[in-house]
Amino acid sequence: MFSALFSPKPQRVSRPIERDTVMLALADGREIEIRRVRDPRAKRIRLSIDERGVRLTIPARASLKAGHEFLLLHRDWLAAQLALHHDETGSAPLQRGVTIALPLRSNDVPLHWHEGRFSRLELIDGGLHFHLPARAGDAAMRRALREFYEAQARSDIGQWLPKYLSGLPQAPRQIRFKMISTLWGSLAPDASMTLDLALVLGCPAAFEYVLVHELCHLLHRDHSPRFWREVELRFPAWREQRDYFHAEGRRLKARLRALLG
Repeated sequence: MFSALFSPKPQRVSRPIERDTVMLALADGREIEIRRVRDPRAKRIRLSIDERGVRLTIPARASLKAGHEFLLLHRDWLAAQLALHHDETGSAPLQRGVTIALPLRSNDVPLHWHEGRFSRLELIDGGLHFHLPARAGDAAMRRALREFYEAQARSDIGQWLPKYLSGLPQAPRQIRFKMISTLWGSLAPDASMTLDLALVLGCPAAFEYVLVHELCHLLHRDHSPRFWREVELRFPAWREQRDYFHAEGRRLKARLRALLG
């Protein structure tokens, strides 16, 4: 009896967030992929669109059937929002022989298609040349584009980094490029730096500012006044580039996601 009386109160186990994808046919015949997220913290079923695509959020208490019915009910609204999102971001998928330009360093650079033995993308005399084997699929094409963008980004970093290393306790341990949903860069405790690959699509000065921002975190890991003084010292025009991201950031991230899938 005593053991029952004084036994600890059982703790509630929080349910994990579950994620999967479903396909939805629009009225015009197109099929789109929906990211479906069952989130115990959600209070209602919700549809949203960002640079990663369409997301359907379902509370734990709601059924998957209810989520599907919600999708069908809002199918026309979703089609209209997708069209608006495309107009705002200018995002379009990479299509062999169809895409005529690619974004790079705040410009749309003309793109020329060629058949070749290997999948590769080159920048020659101000133009882009995409070489693809006849049987190369979308995955090979996107992989070649990603490798090209990363090589271009590393080339820019190689030009900028040396002039900012003076006065820092160390150089970045390594620099990785990823597609990041919200941030533009981050610095890990081991001094490894992660930067958004979409930076190479936009204004080079904005890209350089993000590099300086993350380098200054080698001195101060917070965003204290001391940190911003270091940023100001190394990159006085940082406010202009921050405004640039507020105006263009969503479009840059959306264009990269549309191109790379």
